[in-house]
Amino acid sequence: MADRSTLATLKKAFIAVLVLFVVAFAVLLVSGVQIRWLLLLLLTGLLMVTVTLQMDVLKEYQVTRLTAFMDTEVDPRGTGFNLEQSKIAIGSGGFTGKGWGEGSQTNLSYVPEQRTDFIFTAIGEEKGFLGALTVLLLFSIILWRCVRTAMLSKDIFGALVAAGVAAWFAFQLFVNIGMTIGIMPITGIPLPFVSYGGSSLIASFVGVGLVMSIHMRRLV
Repeated sequence: MADRSTLATLKKAFIAVLVLFVVAFAVLLVSGVQIRWLLLLLLTGLLMVTVTLQMDVLKEYQVTRLTAFMDTEVDPRGTGFNLEQSKIAIGSGGFTGKGWGEGSQTNLSYVPEQRTDFIFTAIGEEKGFLGALTVLLLFSIILWRCVRTAMLSKDIFGALVAAGVAAWFAFQLFVNIGMTIGIMPITGIPLPFVSYGGSSLIASFVGVGLVMSIHMRRLV
């Protein structure tokens, strides 16, 4: 149990570092830092990921899970089970979906961690392409408002905070949806405002609150 708890803690820390790295990169980019420092930060991040995968920090099955999306012949009953079931769920939804509560993959719990990491599969299966597109459009509005707030901010601090929140949401959105369709590694990053979990929801609301406060003070 202790070993499993330690691994869970390391996984959460790894995910947090990934998010913070992207936010830091976006903030530095908006602040006007020279390109060579951004490249140095990017190389440092890639080095950290490589070292993490090569060392014994993660178990073999965890490393395989992270790299399974690059293997076209991954075992659908083993390391590729999550990804395979996720693709089946999203693909079976078609254009309009099977209907609310009618998804077989969802009702029979074929997709692991569907309430959290793979919540997008339920949307794709039960609401189809239209439902998934609607979710993406709603997120696009949030991201556009964050970027617009950063552009309208009268002080550099407000612009950096708004840009950081936009990068945070965009990264989690891209990784979470990307891992359900097989273009990103399965990292366990939640989908903001959608995935089950109180801490994720509260953090997302705090981010939106900060952006709204910056937008309100643009006229002060």
